[in-house]
Amino acid sequence: MPKKRKQYGDDDGRTVADMNVEGMPWYVPKREKPAADDDGPELDPAQKRTAMRGMLAAALLIAGIFIVGALLFILFCLFIWLK
Repeated sequence: MPKKRKQYGDDDGRTVADMNVEGMPWYVPKREKPAADDDGPELDPAQKRTAMRGMLAAALLIAGIFIVGALLFILFCLFIWLK
């Protein structure tokens, strides 16, 4: 005779953390869904160049912010903190 599960008033049935971890005794392998072949819309060469230019600009902007922050920190250390 199976045990009855406790019923909680605030339980809505959602999974918070999946406990099906490989290597555990209760692990049940799931079937992998086939990958979708949808790579998005086809772009012509001019659109690809524009997209790549935009991605490069975004990456360089973020890298520039980090470099400026590091330089400011070095200047702060040299002229204020370690003086």
